[in-house]
Amino acid sequence: MTLDLIAVRRHLHQIPELAMHESQTHQYLLELINGFATDNMEVFTPEQLPTAILVKIKGSNSTKTIGYRCDMDALPVSEKTGLEFSSKHESVMHACGHDIHMTVAIGLLEHFAQHQPVDDLIFFFQPAEESESGAKVAVDSNLFSGDWHVDEFYGLHDTPELPSGTIGCCYPTLFAGTSEVDITLIGKSGHAAYPHQANDMVVASAMLITQLQTIVSRNVDPIQGAVLTFGQINGGTIRNVIAGRVDIKGTIRGLNQEMIQTVKTRIIEICKGIEVGFNCQVKVDINQGGYYPVNNNQKLTDRFMNFMQANPDVDFTVTMPAMTGEDFGYILHNFDGTMFWLGVGNTSALHTDTFNPDESCIEKGINAISSFLEFEMREDD
Repeated sequence: MTLDLIAVRRHLHQIPELAMHESQTHQYLLELINGFATDNMEVFTPEQLPTAILVKIKGSNSTKTIGYRCDMDALPVSEKTGLEFSSKHESVMHACGHDIHMTVAIGLLEHFAQHQPVDDLIFFFQPAEESESGAKVAVDSNLFSGDWHVDEFYGLHDTPELPSGTIGCCYPTLFAGTSEVDITLIGKSGHAAYPHQANDMVVASAMLITQLQTIVSRNVDPIQGAVLTFGQINGGTIRNVIAGRVDIKGTIRGLNQEMIQTVKTRIIEICKGIEVGFNCQVKVDINQGGYYPVNNNQKLTDRFMNFMQANPDVDFTVTMPAMTGEDFGYILHNFDGTMFWLGVGNTSALHTDTFNPDESCIEKGINAISSFLEFEMREDD
């Protein structure tokens, strides 16, 4: 039996679910996977990640275990593509293309269920990439140990910045690491006519944000770059009351952990200065979770890129690092591996309500990746 992968993708597109709530997706994938059942295949649902699925295909002459990861969750976006197979779940959409990721993984799994690999293969269908970092939960709970140990990991992310089916990759960093920043300034509210009797946190927050924006321009190597963005600020209730509290939310993006730590340290130092300068309290919470930089392993990535460049059936391009985040970085922080791009055509940007990937990327992606995995199994370490 050969699956209609376009139909699979469209079904997945209609049932998007948020992080850690991928129950319908989990059930549908299990139905597909169970249809591939062979004597050399094992399926496992871990207790610590109940919507995740692990599938092992035993190799014919295994010397290592190769892991392949795809993410399952969607985004809180109201779809406006107008497609006949649009999301059936209100205000939830596969606006990041994880339906494409899963479909490619299902196609790879079907291929290797029908053509036994040389080495063991483990497919990791991962919940919670967009938030809550399912990758970190999996790694920290030792999911990839014992019978499910993995020697090297691979995974893809779709991109509308490349033509449909084009493979892109780079070394060392594909994605930046990210951290969430939450800052609360606490002073004293009061009447707008009597500012001397209050402690205005709108003024303090304005000064704080201005100073924080000097971190990237004055503390980070301009050749390397970093991003510090504050996208939300809340303070005050009415025009004639001085705000005694302001909450600020933002994000750090950096291409390596050292860079991210530099930005974190300077945020804390500047906030302490604001406390002294404005005689107020400044609370800072910086959370990275599992969103480490996606740093590709040199040896494996060289093999991957050389193979793709030499394969006449693959359109390959060397890409630049991106400042977007991905919790596959946490997997690569703990395992050797490579992440790469799969082009989906320039239809609409990721995370938008009109994102509509070119489905021709699915077959092209499966052909390129399956060929590489078969090649990788023949390579001597």
